[in-house]
Formats: sequence, C-alpha cells, structure tokens
Amino acid sequence: MGLFDFFKKDKDSKEQQASLDAGLEKTKASFFDQLSKAVVGKSSVDEAVLDDLEALLVHADVGIDTTVKVIERIERRVARDKYVSTNELDRILREEIAGLLEDNNTGSTAVLERGDAAQGAGPFVIMVVGVNGVGKTTTIGKLAHRFHSAGKKVVLGAADTFRAAAVDQLIIWGQRVGVPVVSHGMNTDPASVAYDAVRKGVEMGADVVIIDTAGRLHNKVNLMNELSKIKRVMQKVLPDAPHEVLLVLDGSTGQNAFLQAKEFTRATEVTALAITKLDGTAKGGVVIGISDQFSIPVRYIGVGEKMTDLQLFDKHTYVNSLFKK
Repeated sequence: MGLFDFFKKDKDSKEQQASLDAGLEKTKASFFDQLSKAVVGKSSVDEAVLDDLEALLVHADVGIDTTVKVIERIERRVARDKYVSTNELDRILREEIAGLLEDNNTGSTAVLERGDAAQGAGPFVIMVVGVNGVGKTTTIGKLAHRFHSAGKKVVLGAADTFRAAAVDQLIIWGQRVGVPVVSHGMNTDPASVAYDAVRKGVEMGADVVIIDTAGRLHNKVNLMNELSKIKRVMQKVLPDAPHEVLLVLDGSTGQNAFLQAKEFTRATEVTALAITKLDGTAKGGVVIGISDQFSIPVRYIGVGEKMTDLQLFDKHTYVNSLFKK
C-alpha cells in the first residue's frame, strides 16, 4: 500500500466512523439521557438501577429475551464483584452487549469483502430478500457501489418483477453506479431473470451478482416456493448459488423487524442481515436483539442516505460508537 492509499484509507475510515456516530445519535441520546436519570444520586448498581436499565433496553427495542440475557449477565457480575459502582455501568454494559453479538468478521460476504474469496470459481451470488419498503433495492444499489468501488465486476438482477417501481429503481441504480442490470421488465418470471443474471455474470467474468427478489409476505407458502425456484434455476448455472441470502430489515420499525426476520427465516435459509435506516430512529438497539435472537450475523448497517453510508458491520465499532459520549 502506497502512502496516498494509506492516507485515503485512513480518511475513509474516519468518514465512516463519523457517519456511524451521527447515524446512532438518536439512539444514544434517548438511551443515555434516560440512563443518566436512572442512576442519578446512586453510587452502586442495585435492583432498582437494574429494573430501570431493563426498561431502557426494552424501550430501545433490544427485545425482551435479549434484554433478560443482558440483565442476567450484569447481575452475575454484581454478585461476583460484590460492589459495582454506577460509574462502571457503561463499561460493563458495553462489554456484555459486545459479548452477545455474533462475530460478523467470518462467513461468506465477509470473505468477499476482505478480497480473499476463491478466484476462478465463478461470481459470488447474493440473493437479497425483504419486504417492500425496508430499503431493499436501495441497499442493493449501495452494495453494488461498495463492490464496484473496490474494483470488482458487478451484475445486478431485477427479479422483483411484481413491482414496476422496483425494476425501474434497480435500473437507475445500475446506471448511477455504472454496473449492468439484467431485467425482463414487470410481470415476468423472476427465476428466469435470476438465471440470466447469473449466466451474464459467468460470461463476463463478474466477481459479484446481486439478485433482487419480491418482498411479499401475505402468503409464506408462495414466497417459499418462489425463492426456492429462484435458487434451483440459478444452480443450473452455478451449482452452489446463492452463496449468501441477505435479509434486509428496516431498523426504524423496531419489533416489526423482529417479526419480519422470523417470517423470512421460516421461508428461506437466511445467512446474513442488513439493517437499514438506523439514522432515523432511537431504536438502534434492534441490531443487538436481532443478532442475538436469530444467531444470524448482521453483515451491513445503513446509517445515512449517502452511497457510502451502508457500512460493513463490526460489533466492536458499533458498540464503541453506541457508548461514545
């Protein structure tokens, strides 16, 4: 790495950190303002402080089950250490939350991000799922920008053929990023779009193929059948496709995001999560709960409108930003 590359990487890293800090500002302000009020005038972490902390975690949409785990972990530390001051609560909370989060630096897309994916085996295929309105197509566009900027050849497949807006939006993203989009238009067979996108990826020696899919949840059986068909058809071109099934969730919906994760993990084998719109909500704790409850790594988080505001999720960076004052 040259000197210019080093300084550029450092500058990009600082900009991403600033975006993450700004994106979590509403969650931080809401949570820590209330936490400060809960411990004012108290020197030690007692039962009343833990009760208040439990209510705050639930309010931040960490989720009941995960909140109980966090509180139990802190209770064990209080019992073990006999005395824990309220000044230490931030540090202990940070450590216990980090301990709950899955290690997201391993796995398929993470390997691709590091640039050490096996070469010559064909493109890496990501099938993106999620209900309408969560930012699915925008996330695909930002992913395409992320990979394209890293020097990878990218192909997009517009297989959400039930909404004209989704097809048109993906084509616009392709033009904006500068990557090809395979589209058959609206009301066409989604599986045939996916097939042609993967085939084009193979023919042009692409590194990544990203497939958009329909986001209807009114009938789980139909959804399951549709996603299974898309997988089978892609496997005629690449037997191990898709390499990642990425579920996009809207972090601002809080508990609805939990419900969507539950429905989609029943309908298809989800291997990674992208949680969007964290900059517009005080419910940033949803990242903690979903990662813990579903044991599926959170791969990306969306913290703003810019193309660079879709960030690779790192539990330490996230927790440090969440607790930064």
